[in-house]
Amino acid sequence: MADKHQHDEVVCQGFVELATDYLEGALPEDRRDLVEEHLVVCDSCKTYLEQIEATVEALPGAGRDEPVPDDTRAALLSAFREWRTER
Repeated sequence: MADKHQHDEVVCQGFVELATDYLEGALPEDRRDLVEEHLVVCDSCKTYLEQIEATVEALPGAGRDEPVPDDTRAALLSAFREWRTER
């Protein structure tokens, strides 16, 4: 049973890495089909995709009047870089 769970995590991890390209229509047809098949069986990834879509829809009006402070930007970039190196 642990092996199945490990496999599911790998599949979901792969989905997370493809989600942006999927939403932008930038995936080759065979990869898009695999993503869509995964969405049929994985409620967690479906929810994740819906959250990304909601965020993208909310972003155009967000932050227009207020630039991101330099220290906030630096902290976010640092956190992202640290997250990427941990993977």
